[in-house]
Amino acid sequence: MSDPITVVGAIFSRGEQILACRRAPHKAAAGKWEFPGGKVEADETPAAALARELREELSVDVTVGELLIRQTTRAAGGTGPEIDLACYWVTAAEDPVASADHDAVVWVSRDELAVLDWAAPDLPAVALLRSGVSAGETG
Repeated sequence: MSDPITVVGAIFSRGEQILACRRAPHKAAAGKWEFPGGKVEADETPAAALARELREELSVDVTVGELLIRQTTRAAGGTGPEIDLACYWVTAAEDPVASADHDAVVWVSRDELAVLDWAAPDLPAVALLRSGVSAGETG
């Protein structure tokens, strides 16, 4: 059994809206919604990896805040590799508007999160966000 893939995700919030990104057709899990982020390299902290990934994907510089949730799940409907996903609250001076890895970048209300077809590793964070948890209430 191989070690889980360590991944970080960003929770951008704007009032009661949360940023969601849809995987582009040329990416694995195409069409699934997720929080932007990516893999943690061997020499990186989770915060450094998240800042790097968001610069690369969304062309924004962020401040990484507190951890919302960290959980290990299986990708691809339970048949894929184990993903150890840690989602952090982030803030940026400007809102992301486009992504190198996604074909849609949208702000949705917490209630609207439920209607999107989320990648399995992101579902625990979605459930917490739908419950109304905010930055400062987690960690």
